[in-house]
Amino acid sequence: MSSATTPPKLVLEEFIATALSATPHALHPYFEAFQTLHTRKLWHQLTQKLKAFFDEEESRPYRVDVFERFVRDFEARINQLRLVEMGVKVSKEIDNPQVHLAFLSSLLERINKEKSQEAHVLLLATIAHTKLMYGDLEGTKTDMDAAWKILDTLEAVDKGVNAAYYGVAADYYKARAEYAPYYKHSLLYLACVDTEAEMTPEERLGRAHDLGISAFLGETIYNFGELLMHPILGALNGTPHEWIKKLLFTFNEGSIGKFEALAPLFPQEPILQENYAFLRQKICLMALIESVFKRNADNRTMTFQTIAEETRLPVDEVEHLVMKALSLKLIRGSIDQVDEKAQITWVQPRVLSREQIGMLAQRLGEWVGKLNAVEQRIAPEVLGTA
Repeated sequence: MSSATTPPKLVLEEFIATALSATPHALHPYFEAFQTLHTRKLWHQLTQKLKAFFDEEESRPYRVDVFERFVRDFEARINQLRLVEMGVKVSKEIDNPQVHLAFLSSLLERINKEKSQEAHVLLLATIAHTKLMYGDLEGTKTDMDAAWKILDTLEAVDKGVNAAYYGVAADYYKARAEYAPYYKHSLLYLACVDTEAEMTPEERLGRAHDLGISAFLGETIYNFGELLMHPILGALNGTPHEWIKKLLFTFNEGSIGKFEALAPLFPQEPILQENYAFLRQKICLMALIESVFKRNADNRTMTFQTIAEETRLPVDEVEHLVMKALSLKLIRGSIDQVDEKAQITWVQPRVLSREQIGMLAQRLGEWVGKLNAVEQRIAPEVLGTA
């Protein structure tokens, strides 16, 4: 039955009798409960029982029919977000692309956009994802933008709604090979889901792999700290992709030596091999950032020779590297071309690894020690003049 048509009026006893004769015995208690709860108009309890029914693996062949013939009769009386969640799950049983989209689009028309904004966003994001699966990138982007326009105005949004939006946004940018937006939206998606409970091992591995590749190739991504601290990277352990995790830590450390040691593995990921020149420049920039970060604020005037040694570049390429770092807003400062020096006044804020936090704590301890020394030196003078 097409989802765009109006379903026939529900005759409860007839629907239940047909369902009991057509479904496995294990599902019968659900239909008996449906009849009781519908008759008593206990809509919240009926919603919970329907959710449990749709979660049953044995219900899969009957989900669309139950939703279209039964749920649609009272859908306006139940929580609209829970209704859409059920509708999204049911829609996955529809194989025909046109019927699949028609089912979701019809449900969208029946959701009050003003009164049920979260439900509307969830459905828009689902429709966008469905269009993406069927290759309609333009339609995907249109629905994504419409969903974000509403989502951006909401507060205390259901995690499932956020996950639906960030999930489709990440997949869209992956399809377009836009690495930095994929990286951003993929991390936001992971913040909305329980990776252990809601993702299969294969999905976790795929997500960790894709995040690693996007971190390497994203033109504006020079801080991997947030990804390095995320448990999703554990999915790479013990797999042929484990070296990607090592390479992520290598970039975060700005270690050119380790980068060169791992470079022979790049042919395993042809896209990394194809972008070797970009990756080489990126590790040099990361080495420069790390070198500046390790220095005290009063010791950040560096000669081109020092930078060349830190980045393993010829001295005549250092000025271009520093200018690149300045243009990317990774650092602030100035270049003295005559004396071949760079004065760095600021480094881009970054999510620190545990090792980097330990280094920062050590420097703070040294700073406190200096303050105490100054206090002990001037205290007698201050007391003597009091």
